[in-house]
Amino acid sequence: MRFFVLGNANKPGVREEAQLLRPRLEAIGDIVVFDLEQAVDLSDKSADLAVVCGGDGAILRAARQMGYRQVPVLGINLGKLGFLADLTLEEVDCCLPQILRGEYRVASHIMFECRLIDGESQRKFLGLNEVVVISGPPFRMLEIMLSIDGEPVLQFGGDGLILSTPIGSTAHNLAAGGPILGQELAAFAIAPLAAHTLSGRPLVESADKVYTIRLNQPRGAWLVVDGQDQVQLSENSVVEIRRAPVAFQLVKVPGKTYFQTLRDKLRWGTTPNYRSNLSEPNGGVPRIGN
Repeated sequence: MRFFVLGNANKPGVREEAQLLRPRLEAIGDIVVFDLEQAVDLSDKSADLAVVCGGDGAILRAARQMGYRQVPVLGINLGKLGFLADLTLEEVDCCLPQILRGEYRVASHIMFECRLIDGESQRKFLGLNEVVVISGPPFRMLEIMLSIDGEPVLQFGGDGLILSTPIGSTAHNLAAGGPILGQELAAFAIAPLAAHTLSGRPLVESADKVYTIRLNQPRGAWLVVDGQDQVQLSENSVVEIRRAPVAFQLVKVPGKTYFQTLRDKLRWGTTPNYRSNLSEPNGGVPRIGN
């Protein structure tokens, strides 16, 4: 088996743990690239698996570093939350033999292309989480217009707009009150930020459509892609988002499911932490009308 070992060396402990992991991987295969600084061009390299050390940010960077030649990613969580990084350091030794035997599933997740058109110039970004158009200094309300496949869909004043993939739906989109999407859906979630309207609600729509964002009076507006690329917008800026021709691939080992991750990481779908009191007939659980 051939490996990329990727990560973010700027995070505490990542370099040390990656070095400890290195001989374990070399015992079962070949390390093609060992890069914790995102310095290696991976466009002409191939591997069977990309082992990413760090948190979700490291996985986003790895996906963008691999570009249009995606390799299945196994995330080892050395960050704060690790929503995409399934494994803890303690679980690595148990899971590597499973992976070597092929006892894992590769889940495919949509990525997006974001094209920024600014007059005669264009820039293109490949991303995994979300595109955000957001107000910056002098922090004035933005007038945002969203079209889908050329049809006007949403116009409002507010702090900005988030368009996220299913992978990104549990990040900034979730914090803004947007919906959680099943990670393998081919859809985008659209969440207005602090919309000055009673009718601006989140929307879920097909990833096979083209989304176009324009601004009136865009002073102070910024485009942010995956929290890692930031570009200030001008009066002529047009932002187009569409599904990328490549998919992000995430390794899922037995016993690690999406709903389990939602419960363990975000405490979603669980009951409140009621105080147990067996002396009461209902076990101390409050009832409506008490």
